[in-house]
Amino acid sequence: MISRILHRGDFFNLGTNLMLCFLCGMTSGDPTTGSAFGLMTKYPLIDGHNDLALMLRILHDNRLSQVDLHNISKVATDINRLTTGHVGAQVFAAYVLCGAQAKDAVRLTLEQIDVINRMCTENPELELVTSAKGLNDTKRIACLISIEGGHSIDSSLPTLRMFYQLGVRSMALTHTCNTPWAESSSTIYDVYQRENDSLTDFGKDVVKEMNRLGMIVDLSHSSWATARAVLQISKAPVIFSHSSAHAVCNHSRNVPDDLLRELKENGGLIMVNLHSGFVACHGQANVSIVADHFTHIRKVVGSESIGIGGDFDGASKFPLGLEDVSKYPALIQELLKRHWTENELSGVLRHNFLRVFKEVEKVSAKGTRARCFCSL
Repeated sequence: MISRILHRGDFFNLGTNLMLCFLCGMTSGDPTTGSAFGLMTKYPLIDGHNDLALMLRILHDNRLSQVDLHNISKVATDINRLTTGHVGAQVFAAYVLCGAQAKDAVRLTLEQIDVINRMCTENPELELVTSAKGLNDTKRIACLISIEGGHSIDSSLPTLRMFYQLGVRSMALTHTCNTPWAESSSTIYDVYQRENDSLTDFGKDVVKEMNRLGMIVDLSHSSWATARAVLQISKAPVIFSHSSAHAVCNHSRNVPDDLLRELKENGGLIMVNLHSGFVACHGQANVSIVADHFTHIRKVVGSESIGIGGDFDGASKFPLGLEDVSKYPALIQELLKRHWTENELSGVLRHNFLRVFKEVEKVSAKGTRARCFCSL
């Protein structure tokens, strides 16, 4: 009921600091608390990466009839918490393990696309969208489908095109394994090792075809060399859907400053990951350390290149105060304390992603559809 009141814009009629404390789990009387909620009511968050679909497979075998999506145990995401966290749009990942590569990855990915589709079309609080306009216009929680790992297309451009027809609007080129055509940031899997060939000719065709279709290229999980190669050829802005600043935490999944500068030239976006292992290389992660990543990236490339990609349900440990999707106001509160402006935060929360998505669509509409990269 509280969430419905908030969405009708009656937040400030709730009245007391005690209610503020109940709503956002923060100390009552903090003058920035109301500002964080007011800002997020005005600019609901577009979260760039969430693995709830993976957990639905692991815990419930994708049997949605057995799950109350408003209140799900053993996960960090459900409809009630998305509403409390002022998440206005969620990019849900269709992810399958690297062990499925060259086996049944395509079928398993289709099953994950199906569960996201059903989840977002069978619940009135959610709406499956496939365009920037749909994302911006809906009054419900928008759902976008992404694929996390190029192994899901089995080195097939026709498969990529059919995924687009099914509503997929973003794909990460790799996960924790190399594909035959792109290099991962991870060395967990010893597959498709190549010398000085981070993006093959076929990999370049994948990027060009994604540009042509209007599908966002996602470089999270790709090696820095692959990312640089993509940035040289992509006509559309690209994203790191859930990566953080390497200068703050020197993990291979994070993005170094020189690559951030290339991303800025591309017009792209880094959506900061909240997973503890990527934000605090040593010690306990907390909201302040997460905010350090935002502050550093702003210093290097400006706030217009920043978004949020929480990675909830894709990792096991998150910072104190940011344990699930309901806690996003705590992060915005911290950035407000650090004197981020409304204009900067409106971009971080949603406008930067909308700009990228619109530009990806514009590049697709400009004439890149004239040529199909139809190699199999």
